[in-house]
Amino acid sequence: MTDYDSSRWADKDFSEGYSHTADDIIQERRKLIEVLKSFYGHFLHNTGEVRVLDLGCGDGTLTYELTGEYPHIVPTLVDGSADMLEKARELLGGYKGASFVHSSFQGLLSGEVELPSNNFVFSSLAIHHLEAFEKALLFKYISGHLEESGLFLNIDVVLPPSDFLEKWYLEIWRDWIEKRRAVTGFSEDTDIPTQYKGNADNKPDTLESQLSALKDGGFRDVDCFYKHGIFAVYGGRK
Repeated sequence: MTDYDSSRWADKDFSEGYSHTADDIIQERRKLIEVLKSFYGHFLHNTGEVRVLDLGCGDGTLTYELTGEYPHIVPTLVDGSADMLEKARELLGGYKGASFVHSSFQGLLSGEVELPSNNFVFSSLAIHHLEAFEKALLFKYISGHLEESGLFLNIDVVLPPSDFLEKWYLEIWRDWIEKRRAVTGFSEDTDIPTQYKGNADNKPDTLESQLSALKDGGFRDVDCFYKHGIFAVYGGRK
């Protein structure tokens, strides 16, 4: 099973560096967040108090974005990094009803932590660190922590179905970073897509296999809601 503590994400400097540069290295990150907000607004905005679970929350940016527009949210934020969880706590600034849970996905799957039932679960750029069988287990775990008709959305990188397509998708990503650099002055000179491919912590699976795993895990209305290159937003309803 994947060992979170031995991954780069357990390193405080690495995880904080990622948070500071995320808008410059994650292709169309603001668009991905807008899809999340649109999904939430369409399906959950008028349903009263909503219990929301943010898995692999990092510095809490996505929950912060949601609560800024939808103040009836009761969020639980989970992350394997205590440092990132503290950043999330600071960002939310004492948001009423927010809970913070220090746990990796492996900790959740092993039953070390007990989480409440939720109306909406989401994750962003975290689940691809799991092996395929762990992803399937996590999807079942999420289904088990959703109320009936509860919703799940995942923003993540996916493995293209062929090397032929992957080479193009990675070039799209490089071009986007260069354009972003020209606008923002982002100074990182690392070839991010090549670094991503060479990082053993990254274990993406195809979109098709993950949609299938969601269906097997108890989800309906399963679909890909948005995709650009290797970046995808997908999910379903319990």
